[in-house]
Amino acid sequence: MTTHQADQLRLVVKVGTSVLTAGTDSLNQPFMVDLARQVATLHQQQAEVLLVSSGAVAAGWERLDFPPRQQRNRKAVAFRQMLAAVGQSRLMHMYEQFFNIYGLKVAQALLTRGDLSDRQRYLNARNALLQCLHYRLLPIINENDAVATSDVRLGDNDTLSAYVANLVDADLLVILSDVQGLYSADPRRDPHAQLLHEVAQIDTQIWEMAGGSGTHRGTGGMFTKIRAADLATRSGCEVVIASGFEPDALLRVVRGEQFGTRFRCAVSHVEARKRWLLAETVMDSRVEVDAGAVRALVEQGKSLLPAGITAVLGEFGRGQTIRIYSSAGREIARGMTQYGAAELTLIRGRQSAQIADVLGYDYGTEVVHRDDMVLL
Repeated sequence: MTTHQADQLRLVVKVGTSVLTAGTDSLNQPFMVDLARQVATLHQQQAEVLLVSSGAVAAGWERLDFPPRQQRNRKAVAFRQMLAAVGQSRLMHMYEQFFNIYGLKVAQALLTRGDLSDRQRYLNARNALLQCLHYRLLPIINENDAVATSDVRLGDNDTLSAYVANLVDADLLVILSDVQGLYSADPRRDPHAQLLHEVAQIDTQIWEMAGGSGTHRGTGGMFTKIRAADLATRSGCEVVIASGFEPDALLRVVRGEQFGTRFRCAVSHVEARKRWLLAETVMDSRVEVDAGAVRALVEQGKSLLPAGITAVLGEFGRGQTIRIYSSAGREIARGMTQYGAAELTLIRGRQSAQIADVLGYDYGTEVVHRDDMVLL
C-alpha cells in the first residue's frame, strides 16, 4: 500500500461517462459537486491535479432533450460530433460553476492523437498544462470529439488519461469507474470472482482478466483501463482503478487505502524519462557550450540557457533530443530542446531576456530544461 504526500503529488484523475451520469442519460450534478470538493481538498494540500473528463456527448444529448440513447444510432460519427460540439461547452460551464464553489479556477484543453504524436504540438500541450499547474489552475482535458475522426482519435479517455500522465510526468493516475477495480473473473458471471487489490506487473494473465467494452453510454471497458495502466506504469506513474461511486473515493486513493486495484510502476520517473530521451536523440545534432555552462549543468543541476551555447551543429527541430558537448569535445548531456537549430543559431550566446527581441517570440528562458535532460 502506498501513501502519497499530497504536497508532493501530481495526479491525473479520469472520470468516465458512466460515472458522470450514474448510469442515466443525464449528468449527475451532485457527483460533480462532490468531485470538485475532493479535488479542492487536494488543492488545499498543495497537490497538483489534472482532470480528464468524458461526458461531452452525454451533455449534448441531455441539452438537446433526446430520447433514451439506446434508441438512436450512437455510432454515427457526424451525429456524435454534433453532440460533442453541443455538450462540451455545457460540460465545461458546469465544471466551472462547481469548482468555483470551492475557489478553484479551471482551464480547458481538447486534445487529439495528432497533438500527442507531433513533437512540437506535444511540447506545446505539455508547456500549456504545466503553466496551468504553475498558476494553480485545474486543467480539464477531453478528446476533441467534435473534430476528431477515426484516424486521429485516441478512441477513449482511459488511453488519453495515460498519455496526459506521461505528458506532465504525473506521479499517480486515478481512473474512477463504475466498477470496484480489476477482478480475477467477470463478477457479473462468476460469483467467486475476487477483487485484485494490487498488480505488480501487467502480464498475459492480467490481460486475460480484462473483459469487453463498457456500457452503451461510454466507450471504454476494463481492457482500455488495463491498456491505460500499462502505458502509464511504463512511464513511471502509479495507477489506481476504483469505483467513483464510493464516498471520498479520490481522497481514499491518495491516502493509500486498500481501495480499488493499484498498479505498481514498471520503472521510476527518472529511468523512464532517461530511456525516452536517449532513444529519441537526433544523432547528428550537437550544441557546444562554454565552461560556465558545463559547471552549471554538471555541478549545479541547472538548465541550459542560450548564453552558454557557443556553437550549433546539425539539423533538428523544437521538441527533439539533442546532444550537448563541452568545448573540449566531450558529450556531457542530452536533452529535449525548446528551440530548433535555426533558432538556436540566432540566439546562442545571448541572454534569455533577449530571445523575444531576436526571434519575435519565445518558448521560455531555457533551451533545455533540467527536467528534460540526462547527464552522461
